Amino acid sequence: MYQNITPVIAVLAVFLMQGLWHNADAQIAVKGEMVYTVSGDPVENGVVLISDGKIEQVGSQAEIQIPDDYEVFESKIVTPGLIDSRSVVGLAGYYNEDHDQDQLETTHAVQPELRAFDSYNAREFLVNYIKEEGITTVHTGHGPGAVISGQTMIVKTTGETVDKALVDSTTMLAVTLGPGIRSNFNTPGTRAKAVAVLRQELIRAQDYAQKRAAGEEQSRDLKMDILADLLDGKIKAMVSAHTARDIVTALRVQREFGFPMVLEGASEAYLVIDEIKEAGVPVIIHPKMIRPFGEAKNSSFETAAKLHEAGIPVLFQSGYESYVPKTRVAKFEAAIAAANGLGFENTLHALTLGAAELFGIDDRVGSIEAGKDADLVLFDGDPFEYLTKVEAVIIDGNVVYRMN
Repeated sequence: MYQNITPVIAVLAVFLMQGLWHNADAQIAVKGEMVYTVSGDPVENGVVLISDGKIEQVGSQAEIQIPDDYEVFESKIVTPGLIDSRSVVGLAGYYNEDHDQDQLETTHAVQPELRAFDSYNAREFLVNYIKEEGITTVHTGHGPGAVISGQTMIVKTTGETVDKALVDSTTMLAVTLGPGIRSNFNTPGTRAKAVAVLRQELIRAQDYAQKRAAGEEQSRDLKMDILADLLDGKIKAMVSAHTARDIVTALRVQREFGFPMVLEGASEAYLVIDEIKEAGVPVIIHPKMIRPFGEAKNSSFETAAKLHEAGIPVLFQSGYESYVPKTRVAKFEAAIAAANGLGFENTLHALTLGAAELFGIDDRVGSIEAGKDADLVLFDGDPFEYLTKVEAVIIDGNVVYRMN
């Protein structure tokens, strides 16, 4: 009679891990000694009311009456759900084996037609791992290492399938400039060749886009479709470039073709601040715990603060490296920048509303405001202190993680 108990327990364990014991229409009150709304001033002794998956009200506990039927959670610090601005989780998996590594297709150096959501595994252990550290939204997809490795997307770190997790299916194109390409492909083998290959594809896309706009008949080309969307400004290029010369090259190509762009990595960005600022390009700064060798040998803990001081938008990422378990935690990366000149409020903004604004999802996430998705993180102390623990994570009104 006990032979089926083990599978049942396993299923229940998965349900508990994913926080499925709460329904999206749950009514919840979150009380915090300090509630950081990000869009406005922090609220001391604040309360957030949640109903039907959305934020209903936010204010001081003196102003807001908590209805009797609301489940109450209390914490020291409450923030919006954190946003990881560049990751490969869901495509790169925990086991670091061929079966769970879909972040880089190495049959060709230019493959913009590859869609991240065709590979994303919503049940991947690493997705749950970063969720329990307060990451509720992640910009993930194909990794660096190819001239164009594929498309990225935005998902919530919840849901059993990509369809349930999906926020935006096609967000950016992942582009790489620099010597990292040659370790994955026989050609292009040099910087000049890589840029020539990229420019040639964009020139072809210009012709395709013009014919498409004019309604001229032409064969459907998935590669050209997405590159034409880039040239039309429908999506952005996320260009991974670490050295000053590769950053300047990326800016030069962007000027030539006029597509919207975000720099990623940018280890030597502090050497070309004026050029980046003139281009009006945001920077998803390299993980602070990046290994400082090769292209990243001149990386600095202070770069984020220097870029912010110059008025350049800076976001934080967990990033990618070919190592187990293939993810860091953006919260810890941001904390190092906070301690090296950026400060608490600027760092929290970059990790929440700043990222949401760049990705065009600030109508849903990034701050604690009435009407937005109920994505909150409850901390037992300063979120950027290493020993601080996440006590609970709420996504779309569901308590998806609860400590103990």
